[in-house]
Amino acid sequence: MVWDQVWIDINIATMNPSFSGDYGVIPQAAIAVKDGKIAWVGSRNELPEFDVLATPVYRGQGGWITPGLIDAHTHLVFASHRANEFEQRLQGASYQDIARAGGGIISTVNACRDADEAELFELGRQRLNALAREGVTTVEIKSGYGLNTATELKLLRVARELGEHHHIDVSTTFLGAHAIPPEYQDDVDSYVDLVINDMLPAVIAENLADAVDVFCENIAFNLEQTERVLSAAKRASLQVKLHAEQLSNMGGSALAASLGAKSVDHIEFIDEAGVKAISESGTCATLLPGAFYFLRETQLPPIDLLRQYKVPMVIASDFNPGSSPICSTLLMLNMACTLFKLTPEEALQGVTINAAKALGLEHRVGSITVGKQADFCLWDINTPAQLAYSYGVNPCLNVVKNGEVVALPR
Repeated sequence: MVWDQVWIDINIATMNPSFSGDYGVIPQAAIAVKDGKIAWVGSRNELPEFDVLATPVYRGQGGWITPGLIDAHTHLVFASHRANEFEQRLQGASYQDIARAGGGIISTVNACRDADEAELFELGRQRLNALAREGVTTVEIKSGYGLNTATELKLLRVARELGEHHHIDVSTTFLGAHAIPPEYQDDVDSYVDLVINDMLPAVIAENLADAVDVFCENIAFNLEQTERVLSAAKRASLQVKLHAEQLSNMGGSALAASLGAKSVDHIEFIDEAGVKAISESGTCATLLPGAFYFLRETQLPPIDLLRQYKVPMVIASDFNPGSSPICSTLLMLNMACTLFKLTPEEALQGVTINAAKALGLEHRVGSITVGKQADFCLWDINTPAQLAYSYGVNPCLNVVKNGEVVALPR
C-alpha cells in the first residue's frame, strides 16, 4: 500500500464524537493521508503495512495531533483601527460621545469605503497569517463594514480572494444588515429594502457569500426586519445565522431557529425558551469571549442551560476593530474556560467539530475522521488541556492542510 504520508509517534485528540472517552483520544496513534484526505487513523500497532520507501513518514516525537482549528465568527476584512476610541473610553468618554464625534462603527465604515481592495487584502493576509501560526485552517469572514452595495461587495471579494491565495479555507458571510448607516437613520426599513433588493442579488450574482447574517438587537434591526433579510437569504438557498441576544433578549434566537439557522452568536441574554428552540433546530450557539472581555460585560451566556439542552457550543474570536480586536483563536480557548467556565474539552470542541457544524462543514472538517480533509495540527503538548491552559508560547509545530504540510508564516 502506498499513501501520500504517514504520521507516527503521536497521540491524537480526534474530536470525533463517535469515539468514547475525553477528546476522542487515540494514544500511541498513527494517521495515513491519501489524496488530501484522511485515509486511515488508529493505534500505531494496528497500522496496515505500507510501502515505506514510497511513503513519507513523519514522526511527531510524542506530540499531540488535533483537527485544524476553525474560527467560525470573524470580521477580519476591515481598514484602519479604533485604538483612539479605546483610549477615549478609558478616559471616561461614552459610546454615544464617541459616535457623535464620528467614531464607532461608522468610522470603520468610512475607512472601508475609502480603502481599495489591495489595501484590504494585505491587511487581511496579515491577520490570516496570525491565525495560521496558531493552527487555524478554516475561518469565517463577515462583511458588514460597507453598508452600501459597492463596499459590501468589495469586502466580500477580498474575503474570497484571501481564501484563494492562502492555505486557510475561507467561508464568507454577507452581513449587510450589521448597522444602520447614517443616511438611513430615519428610514431603517428602506435600508432593509436595499439589503434585500440590491445588495443580496449582487452578492449572489458574484457568488460572494456562503451565508447571510443580521445583527438583531435594539440598537440595530428588529425581529420583523431580521426575518425579512434571513427569509430572502433562505429563498436564495444561502445558509443563515444571527447576531442575537447580545445586549437584550429580543427573541432573535427563536426566530433564527425557526429558519434553520446554522448558529446564533453572542447570546448572553438568551432565555430558556430560546435555548430550547435552538436545541430542537440543531442550531449551534457561538460564544464570543473576546467581545465579552473587551467590552467588560457582566451578563454571562447561560452555559448550564446550553449543556442541559445539549446545544453545540462554538468558540470564536469575533475579531473586529471595535469590540474584539483580538486575533487569536488560542486565546479564545483560555477565555472560554476562565470567563465562561467551559471545560478545556468543551472549548476545543468549540473550535473544531462544533465550529465546523456552525459553518455547515462538519462533513469535511472538524475531526480526525477517515474521509474528511486532512486538516490537522501537531502540538508540542503533553495533554490537550494545555491548549486552553496557557497562552503566550505557541505550541503549534506543524500544520497539514488538505494533505500538505504547510510552511507557517513567521
